[in-house]
Amino acid sequence: MLLPVLLDHPDFVVINKPAGLSVHRDDGDSGLLEQLAQQLATERLWLVHRLDKPTSGALLLARHAQAASTLAQAFASRDIQKTYLALSDRKPQKKQGRISGDMVKARQGAWRLTREQAHPAVTTFESRSLSPGLRLFTLTPHSGKTHQLRVAMKSLGSPILGDTLYGGSPAPRLFLHAHQLAFTYHGTPFHITAPLDEQWPSIL
Repeated sequence: MLLPVLLDHPDFVVINKPAGLSVHRDDGDSGLLEQLAQQLATERLWLVHRLDKPTSGALLLARHAQAASTLAQAFASRDIQKTYLALSDRKPQKKQGRISGDMVKARQGAWRLTREQAHPAVTTFESRSLSPGLRLFTLTPHSGKTHQLRVAMKSLGSPILGDTLYGGSPAPRLFLHAHQLAFTYHGTPFHITAPLDEQWPSIL
């Protein structure tokens, strides 16, 4: 399977990662990095940020070590804006706003949000109804914590459709998608959109 390339730059590449594909070796699979390097006929690629295995969407990889360092620093300093889309079949406590709190480990590999604000995970969001019992969320993370968006959605009372780890209704997949990346690289602005796959409702 060829991975969909959204942007091929001399210093980096952006792909639309399919849901269910791990960025590292997993259960004997070759892993996304090796697969994409072979597809692009390059010796090596550098991972500068991550998407969970069940999450789809825009994934940025560097083509050499210098670009990897520059881009990793941009992610660390929040100079790269990420926008996600998510679906839930449950109405949130509020339609838009800000979610902030420290995250601590819970059971079975999950995390939970606390009231403390020492090192908070911060997410802004807005939502709209797509149809009765189905709501679309636009999520912007302002920090980079593990499972941050999944925990944020649970805290709203609207766990992501397919996210059974956090109390979401069963579905064929986790409906969380890294929709857009926006950043400036060596003075040039980039704004990349990853199209939704056919599993998402056509109403979008």
